[in-house]
Amino acid sequence: MGVLTDFDLSALWVTLRLATMTVIVLLIVGTPLAWWLAHTRSRFRPIVEAAVALPIVLPPTVLGFYILIALGPYGPLGRFAHLSLAFTFTGLVIASVFYSMPFVIQPLQSAFEAVGKAPLEAAWSLRASKWDAFLTVISPIALRGYISAIVLGFAHTMGEFGVVLMVGGSIPGQTRVLSTTIFEHVEVGEYAQAHVVSAFMLVFSFLVLLTVYITNRRFPIHAS
Repeated sequence: MGVLTDFDLSALWVTLRLATMTVIVLLIVGTPLAWWLAHTRSRFRPIVEAAVALPIVLPPTVLGFYILIALGPYGPLGRFAHLSLAFTFTGLVIASVFYSMPFVIQPLQSAFEAVGKAPLEAAWSLRASKWDAFLTVISPIALRGYISAIVLGFAHTMGEFGVVLMVGGSIPGQTRVLSTTIFEHVEVGEYAQAHVVSAFMLVFSFLVLLTVYITNRRFPIHAS
């Protein structure tokens, strides 16, 4: 088996940057949303849950198309930023946040549901602030959910293709990622090199799933 070429390594670097930025944004945005979904009694909860889960069933090209329109110079986000974010790394991050949203929010929501509110209320009774109680009490108990969310969100972003191609294209050093690199290798008949990159992604995906299963066994969440 061969090795990753400079062409592939450049795409790998963009992919790792994209996955890292996406997970960071989703943890910041998704944690309060997941907590709200886990404990709210609002009648709008099913609507929000369906919206979060939509990327799981929606074809990536459909999601990518609408995000591309939104990021364009005449779209709402493009007009707000006064420039076109399509075919840029920033636009790719925005698209990836929407695409990988359920893979981060759903594990967090499940973890928060298992934890319950009792530990938080106990911390409040000891005069801990809400922020301190969440960080020092809830988050450690929900560690399994955080690890699963980070690992799955990172891996899912690494494997993007349809959304990436629609929103970012394949600009070397900017928006070209591993999934589009495989496609380009196949397009020009470089099947051996496509096999190298594909094998790398296959091993990576297996290790991701293995990490999630091991984590679920070693860090059980005890419901209160």
